[in-house]
Amino acid sequence: MSEDRSKATSIDDSRFRLLIDAVIDYAIYMIDPDGIITSWNAGARRFKGYEEAEILGQHFSRFYTEEDRRAGMPQRALNTAITEGRFEGEGWRVRKDGTHFWCHVVIDPIIDPSGTLLGFAKITRDLTDRKMAEETLKQSEQQFRLLVQSVTDYAIYMLAPDGRLTNWNLGAQRIKGYLPAEVIGQHFSMFYTPEDREAGEPQRTLSIAIRDGRFENKGWRVRKDGTRFLAHVVVDPIWGDTGTLLGFAKITRDITEVTQAQQVLEQTREALFQAQKMQAIGQLTGGIAHDFNNLLTVILGNLEIVRKRLGDDPRITRLVDNATQGAMRGVSLTQRMLAFARRQELKAEPVEIPTLVQGISGLLRSSLGPSVVLETHFSPELEPVLADINQLELAVLNLATNARDAMPHGGKMVISARTVEVCDQLQFTPMSGRYVCLSISDTGEGMDEATLALAMDPFFTTKGVGKGTGLGLSMVHGFIEQLGGRFILKSQIDKGTTAELWIPVATTGSVAMPATEEDTATTVPRLCVLVVDDDSLVLTSTSLLLEDLGHRVVSAVSGAMALKAIEVEPAIDLVITDMAMPQMNGAQLAQAIRTLKPDLPIILATGYAERLEGFAMELPRLSKPYTQLNLVEIIASTMK
Repeated sequence: MSEDRSKATSIDDSRFRLLIDAVIDYAIYMIDPDGIITSWNAGARRFKGYEEAEILGQHFSRFYTEEDRRAGMPQRALNTAITEGRFEGEGWRVRKDGTHFWCHVVIDPIIDPSGTLLGFAKITRDLTDRKMAEETLKQSEQQFRLLVQSVTDYAIYMLAPDGRLTNWNLGAQRIKGYLPAEVIGQHFSMFYTPEDREAGEPQRTLSIAIRDGRFENKGWRVRKDGTRFLAHVVVDPIWGDTGTLLGFAKITRDITEVTQAQQVLEQTREALFQAQKMQAIGQLTGGIAHDFNNLLTVILGNLEIVRKRLGDDPRITRLVDNATQGAMRGVSLTQRMLAFARRQELKAEPVEIPTLVQGISGLLRSSLGPSVVLETHFSPELEPVLADINQLELAVLNLATNARDAMPHGGKMVISARTVEVCDQLQFTPMSGRYVCLSISDTGEGMDEATLALAMDPFFTTKGVGKGTGLGLSMVHGFIEQLGGRFILKSQIDKGTTAELWIPVATTGSVAMPATEEDTATTVPRLCVLVVDDDSLVLTSTSLLLEDLGHRVVSAVSGAMALKAIEVEPAIDLVITDMAMPQMNGAQLAQAIRTLKPDLPIILATGYAERLEGFAMELPRLSKPYTQLNLVEIIASTMK
């Protein structure tokens, strides 16, 4: 019986040895109480590199690194196994070829029933691949942490599921002004404005991120110092492998400067578009006004002659006078169109703004009525401006009338002026130098943005059909631009409107050019007048007016014909030429005539103000439409 039991035990030991030796992923071997290796399996041979014959009888400490041996690690492991019944740990070990591997080690003491230590069972597992993966992951995490921490243009931080901050990068510190210790653990709603917190915006942000997988928006946020900045915010939820919400990743970028720059760019584009639009409309309007002036010259000239030759029939006289009044309305309309197009004839002179306003104050008060209070405020150091006094009076009256119409139930209008040194730009066009800002403000109904954008367009009006031409503001705009200034209109609904006329200051030494009354009774001898105009109707009308005055007229429809007429007609005493003609304009014709006959007087007739150069600037100008009286006056002044 004892022999059978012995055989069975021997068979079990043999099977156990075969099992241990078959394991190749673990080094399983025995060491005696002194640490000498007494067995060696296939797994130990595979990743430690020693054959059984090479290692049996050797001390197990040879697998430790030199540093660990000097530190007494092998004996400490055995002592721990004895005192605690087990040793378990991880560390670097050394293969036969000298390479290191990371392993997990378990040492169990083997004690017989009597309590005698027989040795130790040692199991070692090679975890080098796992260790390398952990090191790589750790390095990657460190690099990512360094990357996030190094970003200064973005606030990048994490939130717990309840919205409390768990970390804080340098970008967040720079943009929001808080140190990590001041915000970690706090709820991220501290960065929101009081209005947004009251409206539940922080919680809505997290709810949307959870529901949609992402939240992105722009909004105002608050820095530590209380200032606000416009932020672009992205919030992403972070989910665990089991679907548990771990928290949120939040990225915030300060876009205040970018947004402001974009707004400035849009405003500049809009101003450029407006300037280009006004320039195009101005060119069209100026051209139309020029053609209208030619027609009105013909109509008024012929009506004037007809009126002089009529009998005493009052019915016909009334018809002619009515036609003349209608034509004069056309003259007023074309003058307004030319003012908008910046092509009206201006007589620039130094003008004292307080004196000008005082001079028309009676007219202003009577126009405004008793329900509108008029106030004036002028700086004592106010400098004179360089302007056409009549046109400036008309502009102020026009703006005052608009202010009155905007206050149907009464209100207050304030006219003020101050001198300003301008060194930047107003609206789109650059300005520099000294200007007087003449301001007309009212407390009326005001305009919305859409109406304000169209207010200076010609023929635009809010007064209804038949109650305004829509040329008032456009006329003021063109007039001020022609002076080299700017017209700026500001308005808000129910807060009123302010019109600012920025007019250049009159330079020192400017010579005033007050209007003078010409002596219309001056006797002018009969002359031979050469009339040049490419419009046959104007040419005929002007010729008839001159002949009615007793002058002899020679006609020409072009500059070339006029030069030929001068060559064949030596008795010509005076030339009246249209300025705007094809091929050879009036200034070029005058230059050619000056070469042939330097002393021959020349008058330039024009439908709008044109830029002249050289001696042509000194020639007398006859503005269309003109009457017979205008011809008498300019001929008298030219021939004296």
